[in-house]
Amino acid sequence: MSGCKGKSSWPELVGKDGDVAKVVITGENPNVTATKVKEGSSVTTDFRCDRVFVWVDGSDAVTRVPKIG
Repeated sequence: MSGCKGKSSWPELVGKDGDVAKVVITGENPNVTATKVKEGSSVTTDFRCDRVFVWVDGSDAVTRVPKIG
């Protein structure tokens, strides 16, 4: 993403455990906070360079590519 520092997308984490994904994301880009969100939940739609939503299903597997936003 333009203007954001560090890695901005983690397609390799789809299907992985949500907690593992959070650790990987913050390890690869310390400028962001990774937050797990259950599929079907509502989240704010404003864009922020310091936030990554990690969407997970009922088994805590990542369902979407985590990306800055």
